[in-house]
This record gives sequence, C-alpha cells and structure tokens, in this order.
Amino acid sequence: MPIPAPTVIASIQIGRIVRLPDGETPSAIAKRPVDRAVQVGPEGIVGDEQADRSVHGGVDKAVLHYSLDHYASWWSDYGDALPASLSGGGAFGENLSSAGWTEETVHLGDRIRVGSVLFEVSQARQPCFKLNVRHGVEDLAWRVQKTGRSGWYYRVLEPGTIRAGDSAEIVERPHPDWPVQRGFMTLMRDFQNVEALRSLRAIPALAQAWVQQIDRRLG
Repeated sequence: MPIPAPTVIASIQIGRIVRLPDGETPSAIAKRPVDRAVQVGPEGIVGDEQADRSVHGGVDKAVLHYSLDHYASWWSDYGDALPASLSGGGAFGENLSSAGWTEETVHLGDRIRVGSVLFEVSQARQPCFKLNVRHGVEDLAWRVQKTGRSGWYYRVLEPGTIRAGDSAEIVERPHPDWPVQRGFMTLMRDFQNVEALRSLRAIPALAQAWVQQIDRRLG
C-alpha cells in the first residue's frame, strides 16, 4: 500500500486522572483539547496523565493517535444509542486526532514527523473496559476489537513541540507489509498463525508489551 499523503492534526488532547462515572475507576481517558503548543518528551505529552501505565504511557505507548474517520462509523453502528460523549476527538482517550489516516494506511514501524517531533508507530491500541465505563456502552471495547478501529501508539524518537494544525507526514516506512490493522488482527484474532506471529515479532519497533504477548502465544 502506498504511503498516504500528509494529514493535519485536527486537535490535541490531554487528560487528568479522575474517577469514571462508576465512581470507582481512576482514569485519564476523558481527555480534553488544548489550544496551545505542547511539549512532547520520551514518555508523552507534558501534562497528560495516565492512571495505569501498563496500558497507556511509558516509552512504548507515549502518545495515542485516533482517526476522526471512525466516528461516523460508530454513529452508524449505534445510532441514537450512542452517547454524546462519543461525538468527537478525545472520546477514545486519544492524544492526537486527524482525518484521512486509519489503521489500514498507517504501518507498524512508520516514522512520522509532526512539528519538531519524530514519532514511531509501536503497536495498535488494545481496548479495555474503561471505554465501556466512560461512555456507558457495555460492549464498546469488544466492538473496537472486532472492527479494528483501535488507534495506534507512538514512541517518541525525537522530543519537541507540536500543536493543533501541524502537518503529520510519514517520512519512513520500513515495514510495508504490516499495516497497524494487520498487526492488531494477527495478535487478537489470528493468533494461531505461527508464521504471521513470528513475522510480527521480528519488527524492531514493536512495543515490548506485544513482544511478550507474542512470546506467550508461541509458547
């Protein structure tokens, strides 16, 4: 698949740790847009918090990007049952929102320049129950897994500054056979395909969390 044209970062979101609507679960998934330039370091956007750094945060999962193209699909899936909280950028806990790129066109290992920051795609986002709790939709995480509308995580290779309106450009694609969606579906649904798992594991940019999952799959 050819490298897609540059996209524009429509919005940047950060979040603080709060209790979700169940009154019990701490999370920073409810992220809100910022209208200023933000500093991005090795562990993500300065000021962005994570309640559980095993699933979001750290060097392998520093920044989450999600496609605005998916929101129309969610409204189509749920219709009037979809809550207003799922109506725009940040609803899935993403830091970066843009249109035009999806998990089918962004590849594992892609290097992407935004502002003065150089990112590297490390893995797809794996949904958890906090999506369900935040939005009051009990099967939302399951549907993310089923559809592959997951979003993807970045590692920060070169820290710097970004802001909404910046162009995002894929400057290097070392793994043209591995779109993010293929990686996600291989690990989540085609996990008995030993050849595919070994090929996926061989990607140097792959997050350690995925390497460990693959090792468990392979036994």
